[in-house]
Amino acid sequence: MPTDVVVPTLGESVTEATVGEWLKQPGDAVEADEIIASLETDKVAVEVPAPSSGVIAELLFEEGDDVEVGAVIARIDEAGTAAAKDAAPKTAEPEPDEDEENDLAEAEDAGGDDWATTDMPLSPAVKKLLAEHHLDPNEIKGTGKGGRLLKEDVQRAVKSGSAKKKSAAEGAGDKKTKIADSAPAGAGGSTPLGTSSSTSEDGYPRNEERKKMTRLRQTIAKRLKEAQDTAAMLTTFNDVDMTAVMKARNEYKDMFEKKHGVRLGFMSFFTKACSLALKDVPAVNASIEGDEIVYRDYADIGIAVSSPGGLVVPILKNADKLTFADTEKKIGDFGKRARDGELKLDELQGGTFTISNGGVFGSLLSTPIINPPQSAVLGMHRIEERPVVVDGEIVVRPMMYLALSYDHRLIDGREAVTFLVRVKEAIEDPTRLVLDL
Repeated sequence: MPTDVVVPTLGESVTEATVGEWLKQPGDAVEADEIIASLETDKVAVEVPAPSSGVIAELLFEEGDDVEVGAVIARIDEAGTAAAKDAAPKTAEPEPDEDEENDLAEAEDAGGDDWATTDMPLSPAVKKLLAEHHLDPNEIKGTGKGGRLLKEDVQRAVKSGSAKKKSAAEGAGDKKTKIADSAPAGAGGSTPLGTSSSTSEDGYPRNEERKKMTRLRQTIAKRLKEAQDTAAMLTTFNDVDMTAVMKARNEYKDMFEKKHGVRLGFMSFFTKACSLALKDVPAVNASIEGDEIVYRDYADIGIAVSSPGGLVVPILKNADKLTFADTEKKIGDFGKRARDGELKLDELQGGTFTISNGGVFGSLLSTPIINPPQSAVLGMHRIEERPVVVDGEIVVRPMMYLALSYDHRLIDGREAVTFLVRVKEAIEDPTRLVLDL
């Protein structure tokens, strides 16, 4: 009797996912716990392992289909044997002549689908690394079971520079063509996925490509629009002199890294400053539930980080209790695993306040959007030297604009400004962070 492969529990409030990719096809042999598919949820990608060894008997959904938690998506025949291409008798084929060999060589060199040239399926994390660094998977030796390529293998290849690189465009043409060829003809209704080409009146070629939005991107769009539609959102601004923090960081960063094994960044200063300010202005750490306001005596601070699929916000639980070293380690780990697609669902749930650092991308000023059901978000921006007046004299200081977007239904302007001033004071005098002032 075949063994069912079901959609695993995806976490609190997550009831469905989208089939992102099948790594095995009917007839393929699998080992127990071998990854056979990846699912996209509205938060992270989830890998689906085989519950037993055997042969893939059938796939019940196609890539792009939505599936609910507990749904059977595939079946494995534990008694089966890998289909029959190895078992079937092979007929002798004439050896190609020289021209045919040249044609075959040219066809192999022409590229095409990067993933199709590998002998084994690749996990989503491996694919993302390969795509990010434009690496040829066939040029990297896999150390996994049966020679399978692991994330660590790719990371070593990136570090050593030993893997063959491909241009970002190489192989894309074949993939786009396949999508376009497989798309239904657009006779009314929505335009099919794929690529289309046209020529402008002045003779320039014009290309368009259509891709289905990932579930993560759809959820980001939905939640951001929901925040704008629901909250009475307002943003207040201030600027902060980064001189003291930069001096402390430069003076102690080597000692800090030597002792704790992690670099000292600015995020730990701002996380601690926000934790103290949240205690002073508890409304900023609260949320509205129905006709009630929920106040909290703890700070679970979300740190917005980029991932290949979009912005994600892992949560620093009990951030007010963390040391600088703990904060830097956790943020660094979040960022790495976000890029590799390895964040866990429970790490993205909850949160009472969010910090978003657009400055890492060069942003000078922005109005960040609240992450519901939270009531406020702090936006950090790039540091730049600007003339300011200190003690009656014009001096040049490293300055950063801060923005606090907040829900005016819950937080009054006085409270929002007070919170931002508390953060400013703590950053401009870091001693306050140590003395809890």
